[in-house]
Amino acid sequence: MSQLVTDHALINNTRIAHGTYGAGEPVVLIHGTPSSSHIWRNVLPVLVDAGYKVHVYDLLGFGLSERPWDPSVDTSVAAQVPILEGLLDLWGLDDLHVISHDIGGAVAPRFAVQSPDRVRSLTMIDVVSFDSWPSKRTKEQMQAGLQSLIDAPDTLHREHFRKWLFSAVVNKQRLADSALETYLDFISGPIGQGSLFQHQVRHYDPKHTNSIDYAKLGALPVQLIWGADDAWQVVDWAHKLHDTIPGSELHILENCGHFAMEDQPEQISALLVDFLKRKG
Repeated sequence: MSQLVTDHALINNTRIAHGTYGAGEPVVLIHGTPSSSHIWRNVLPVLVDAGYKVHVYDLLGFGLSERPWDPSVDTSVAAQVPILEGLLDLWGLDDLHVISHDIGGAVAPRFAVQSPDRVRSLTMIDVVSFDSWPSKRTKEQMQAGLQSLIDAPDTLHREHFRKWLFSAVVNKQRLADSALETYLDFISGPIGQGSLFQHQVRHYDPKHTNSIDYAKLGALPVQLIWGADDAWQVVDWAHKLHDTIPGSELHILENCGHFAMEDQPEQISALLVDFLKRKG
């Protein structure tokens, strides 16, 4: 399946896959785990048609970006902020709209709190926050040791994470017919399986979100979008964020899970365009 990231750049001595589309006010899309920029494929064209220049990339250790062999290379959400800043320099962006999902919604607010003058607006979709992550199930797996998960046979690994990804959506058939195998390919096989645990799972740590002063985001236009059926980040976290960020907008979408852009791309796109037009 074709990918949105077709260009590559060295950022902080690591290779980052990225892409730019359209013309107009700049928008940067930041994906989460265990996905990639591919999750924006149904949203990005709508933003371009609405008159925005959209920048998209794969986080370090994800998708088509470099999967560092050196375990000392930090791919946590905190370490992803300098990667974002390097890309912004590459793209020549001094201020921008930021749209984020899942752990991308930990990268984005860290950047926004550090550099509020550069952020025109911030949208967070089904994001991790406070101590909302990792889930109980993931904690149990981590406590059992990641090496056994890294060494699991490919067939068992893929089946386990196929079920995991299905739990992120309401419309399972839609996911199966579109992006499911793409997501699985990125986190399976001789590189993807080990990379998933080295670059993603081992960095699932609430210290990165508990240290964010979310109240400071009230100085910016902030929109929260949440799936009512999100089983990974239940909707209670959306209300906590909404209560903590003064002036934020909250939209709860029915028949929508954690991978909201898979379940409700049309509704997500409409909310994004409306918000950007009002807050641009």
